[in-house]
Amino acid sequence: MSRPTLRLFEDELPAQCPQVFLPAAPRAIYVRAGGVTVDDATGGRWLGEDAAEVTTSEVSLTATEPTTLWRWELGAPGADAQLRSAPSTSSRMILEAELDLDDRFGWLMRCDRVDFPPGGVALTHVHQGPGIRICRHGEITIETLGASKAHGPGEAWFELGHAPVLAPTTEKEETAFVRCFLLPRALKGKSSIRYVRPADAAAPKVQKYRVFAERFVELPVL
Repeated sequence: MSRPTLRLFEDELPAQCPQVFLPAAPRAIYVRAGGVTVDDATGGRWLGEDAAEVTTSEVSLTATEPTTLWRWELGAPGADAQLRSAPSTSSRMILEAELDLDDRFGWLMRCDRVDFPPGGVALTHVHQGPGIRICRHGEITIETLGASKAHGPGEAWFELGHAPVLAPTTEKEETAFVRCFLLPRALKGKSSIRYVRPADAAAPKVQKYRVFAERFVELPVL
């Protein structure tokens, strides 16, 4: 059975390039560097560096300065989400993953940022939905399903959500990652993390969360 696919792209928009047009789709847009105006039927919004929004409608992007975007798109398997008719820009897919989503739930898409002090750790936990994360700075190690891998700036990974994860970070510097994931709609405005061990749930937490945006979305027709 086909499953919806979440893809993460890195887009480079030169200063004063022609508007970039994106079709209607559930997506999150995060400004890694620079700034961009996002226009849709409701008007225009300026997103500066380290800002994000979640959209579902057709949008256009206008950059007046060199801009790097991280863009998550939810679509059907094999769908083309590269930038089209925008020869002055460049776009590369960093990671894609099929999502095992229970269609008995309504779903929301959330984009947020998680920050750790040097040596901080996210104790063994699960989430209520899957998603793709990307390291913004520092280094984080993801230990899950018997495997362990470190991720530095610009490196992305996928988490199932229901598979327990332990995530220590480097002691050399602060670490932050940006994430886009799918959650049941009942979690709008609520934390999705659940700790596996009761002792970890009661322990002090060092990570800090910043939710940029979240929005109810419809799953793509497959």
